[in-house]
Amino acid sequence: MTRILIADDQALVRGGLRMILEAQPDLHVVGEAADGSEALAQARELQPDLVLMDIRMPGLDGLGATQQLLAGREPTPKVLVLTTFDLDEYVYEAIHAGASGFLLKSTPPPQLVEGVRAVMAGDALLSPEITRRLLDRFTRRPPPSAGAPPELAELTQRELEVLRLIADGRSNAEIAATLVLSEATVKTHVNHILTKLRLRDRVQAVALAYRSGLMDAES
Repeated sequence: MTRILIADDQALVRGGLRMILEAQPDLHVVGEAADGSEALAQARELQPDLVLMDIRMPGLDGLGATQQLLAGREPTPKVLVLTTFDLDEYVYEAIHAGASGFLLKSTPPPQLVEGVRAVMAGDALLSPEITRRLLDRFTRRPPPSAGAPPELAELTQRELEVLRLIADGRSNAEIAATLVLSEATVKTHVNHILTKLRLRDRVQAVALAYRSGLMDAES
């Protein structure tokens, strides 16, 4: 059972999200918060597995709350950002703050449910197009002469291949088909990558792959 905290300044939105999520047998809403400060307090008290976090809220906004929430002691919940705004800056800031995914509030209910489950499974919840566009625009890359990125030195050649495909927006099934591996083997590689690089999830792995220059290097 996934325990969820909803943070949004509109009561009607919170109520609608609760109805959608609690219609699923594996999802349970444990609390609601009307602003970022309340979200932090509720998260400390209720220990949710995932926080649905609105960006624009009075006082402490969702980005600030996400930063504080994920900077705390482990275990920290996953954060899935919900907003009516699809501006690049908001998406980037959400990722930079440590969010595991980003969805518009116009997302159909079935996709919201799938998104929650995807984030809890450790998948990045951003389309490949958005991921590449954002990271191309906002992530500073080292010059080609910088050589192999030192933060990736612990990875095997196969793990580097898997990381490149993760950064290209591929699912585990697509990576398995590309590398002619089983999905179970791909999942093992992904877990090893996250563990070795001390990353929370695939979103952070994508960011590191671009930031390190891996996606500029020869495959």
